[in-house]
Amino acid sequence: MTETITILGSGNMARGIGTRAVAAGRTLQILSRDAEQAAALAAELGANITSGSVDSVPAGDIIVLAVPYNAARELVATYGAALAGKTVVDISNPINFATFDSLSVAPGTSAAEELAALAAPGVTVVKAFNTTFAGTLVEGSVAGVPLDVFVAGDSDEAKASISAFIADAGLRAIDAGPLRRARELEGFQLL
Repeated sequence: MTETITILGSGNMARGIGTRAVAAGRTLQILSRDAEQAAALAAELGANITSGSVDSVPAGDIIVLAVPYNAARELVATYGAALAGKTVVDISNPINFATFDSLSVAPGTSAAEELAALAAPGVTVVKAFNTTFAGTLVEGSVAGVPLDVFVAGDSDEAKASISAFIADAGLRAIDAGPLRRARELEGFQLL
């Protein structure tokens, strides 16, 4: 079975991951606070892509949070049990935007772990795509070399599902270990 993907957001990372989802042959839904932006991105990416407002329930088996960390927190809390049984991909880097010199999560945790703690029972959170850039995601490679995508999570099944999507998208998945490894992935991006 090939999972369907819902991307929450309509910015540059949504475009990059959406481009890879189309390349992977996945069914894609784009939801955004601005339904017109979601529709424009869906039209840009190709036919048979649905779009709408974040007021809609995500249809995908995989939900990509292509929004900043604080917006991701809000969406996970708002959707609550509607995300049960789904794999939620956190792509955020929780940078302190006031100073740009630290993370906005406490030491000893990560945005991904905070989202997992906030999520309703039955929701699986995986960290991925936070070390890739939107522009290179659209291309899928740099100088002909496929992009590496680090994947961290506590569910082997969820990591295998995300890794299969990454491989089908022409990228290279690297298993970074359990979800707590998101701490290093997020810290690395700050560096």
